[in-house]
Amino acid sequence: QVQLVESGGGLVQAGGSLRLSCVASGSFFSINDMGWYRQAPGKQREFVARITSGGLTNYADSVKGRFTISRDNAKNTVFLQMNSLKPEDTANYYCNAEFRFLSSFPRGYWGQGTQVTVSS
Repeated sequence: QVQLVESGGGLVQAGGSLRLSCVASGSFFSINDMGWYRQAPGKQREFVARITSGGLTNYADSVKGRFTISRDNAKNTVFLQMNSLKPEDTANYYCNAEFRFLSSFPRGYWGQGTQVTVSS
């Protein structure tokens, strides 16, 4: 059983910062890519940022220059540092990761989400 648990969401004023964390636990061989997605009310889930096991990153255009994704492979944790937050960043933020297993194919998992609310 594999689990992803996010934390760090909350209410912040526009221009403020938050740091999200997502810890992976369970039985797996290793983790490939890890990433963050978000879903605002009435909208589809959208990509925010992603990082490979080697540290290569990519971002949605809407967050480039404001958000930074990083990971601690030793702790199976991915972070999302969010600066200069805007009201349009308000959403439920989900962690996603692809796990490798010794006896089966790689598989992606989602966390339960953490709410980020940015007030104007």
